[in-house]
Amino acid sequence: MATAEGLHSRADGGEVVDGDAADSDPGGPAATSRQVLLRLLRPYRTSLVAVFVLQIVSSLAGLAPLIAVVELGRVLLTPGPVDHDAAWPAVWIGVAGLLVRVVLAAASGGIAHLVDGRLQLSLRRLLAERLGKVPLGWYSRRSSGEINGVVQGDVDQLHHLIAHAPVEATSAVVVPLASFVYLAWVDWRLTLVALVPVLLGLLLQRLLQSEDRQREGRKMGEAMGRIGAASVEFVEGISVVKTFGGGGQAHRRYRKAADDFADFFLTYVAGAAGLASLAALVLSPPFVLLLVFAGGTALIAADAMPPADLLPFPLLAVALTAPIAALGHGLDNVHAAERSAERIRAMLNVPPLPEPASPAEPHGDRVEFRGVGFAYDSGRPVLQGIDLVLEPGTTTALVGPSGAGKSTLAQLVPRFSDPTSGTVLLGGVDVRAIASEQLYRHVSFVLQDVRLLRAGIAENIALAVPEADRAAVERAARAAGIHERIQEMPRGYDSVIGEDVGLSGGEAQRLSIARALLVDAPVLVLDEAMSFADAKTEAEIRAALGNLVRGRTQLVIAHRLETVARADRIVVLEGGRIVESGTYRELLDMNGKFAAMWRAQRARAGQKREIHR
Repeated sequence: MATAEGLHSRADGGEVVDGDAADSDPGGPAATSRQVLLRLLRPYRTSLVAVFVLQIVSSLAGLAPLIAVVELGRVLLTPGPVDHDAAWPAVWIGVAGLLVRVVLAAASGGIAHLVDGRLQLSLRRLLAERLGKVPLGWYSRRSSGEINGVVQGDVDQLHHLIAHAPVEATSAVVVPLASFVYLAWVDWRLTLVALVPVLLGLLLQRLLQSEDRQREGRKMGEAMGRIGAASVEFVEGISVVKTFGGGGQAHRRYRKAADDFADFFLTYVAGAAGLASLAALVLSPPFVLLLVFAGGTALIAADAMPPADLLPFPLLAVALTAPIAALGHGLDNVHAAERSAERIRAMLNVPPLPEPASPAEPHGDRVEFRGVGFAYDSGRPVLQGIDLVLEPGTTTALVGPSGAGKSTLAQLVPRFSDPTSGTVLLGGVDVRAIASEQLYRHVSFVLQDVRLLRAGIAENIALAVPEADRAAVERAARAAGIHERIQEMPRGYDSVIGEDVGLSGGEAQRLSIARALLVDAPVLVLDEAMSFADAKTEAEIRAALGNLVRGRTQLVIAHRLETVARADRIVVLEGGRIVESGTYRELLDMNGKFAAMWRAQRARAGQKREIHR
């Protein structure tokens, strides 16, 4: 299978016969969308040339029945007995042309769809491979709807470009050109009359494909992406918003996104409705036939053209305009495919998490932050000058206001992102010098937002240790307090999440804890796992966590300060800097930032209790 790195390793452009994408560069940041498309299609050029050749012959063969009808009409309209020697050849030529047209059109379309299927498969493989290598922190800045929009929607958008555009474009050139040559041979004056709708249609299509319209098309694609992301996020978060009574607000946000899209869509359509209607009129068969018959009648009345010469024009003049009528829709699809290619290229160009050429082995479980700073793409610093040591077997809690940088700091240990300055060390070794597989054997994490696969319970628990046997999986589940619940499921540990059973938030969290227990990593990063839990669920999760954290080096992100009262050290972050550090009692005695946060939380808790009375 071609790899994302392989896209930069081969320049011969040879045909790919196994369905994988070309090892050709899909385009760097400076490449235009059209260049990106050409590079993506380069490995399939032999197949695409075959599509064009077959379609050229098919299009010409498709005109044979029409010309045969014309010639047969001439024979039948000639005064006197019917010349069978002239009539039957016309009939057989028409039949043969029709058969050739059907066979070659099927072959051309079949090859085009085969290329489309291979390209889509290889692109999704490449995207999946690249997404498996990017830093995990990259996902936190993007919605699942946005990522799905590229992997699914944008790859699908290339279908028309590959499977239909070559066939349609070839017909749009060959059929009018061949028809024009034949009609001009019959009568050049009436041919000029028949060209009037063509020229008017091309002019109107040009206006419909202006730069302004293309910019609006790009905005349309962005608007569709936003509503797609809103849909996915709404569905994924429905359990939370319903549990906490936020359904009305969530519905309002979704409706606003849908209404905004509808307003934009109506404006977009209204801006071209007049031109599109006029183009449809001048290219319509009734308009073309009216024009041809009017011109033909005038020429026949003036004895400038024999009546039999009018026969081919009603049949073939429509062939001049039909491809032009389909041109606008085809160009819209091509422009949409170009925009999709841009987004695919951008995702394929996301830098992967660098892996060390010569991996080092950590010596122990001591975690150290030395002068660590971090900034996202915008350049705005999130962390500055962080110096912190997590001694083996101790618990360090990170607290602070929203946006202080707690999650960002914690995510640097398992390399969800790398610091932009300074160093994070594990066992005296820079985590960037440790192979990812080795790092995840030393560092495990339990996050607030649990992600489970649509797979068996046992497979979900053993996700990081696929070689684990069923006994080890069950021991981890027992320690996490979820074994009895699993036993009640239709197929026990083989029950598929989302098919056989649905899990509550607390059950999903305990499954995540079982996963971490099975990994048995000595360093644990723990995001607040009980923010949305009720009292009973919180007690169950706390009991499961007790088994998980025992003897491990912990870095805990805490939102409720009373949950970290027993931590060995509490670090207060504000504005990306450490402003206080100490034990729970020491920080309260300081009467500083931590004490103020503690009093504020106590006051809010008291207000809630008063309300519930």
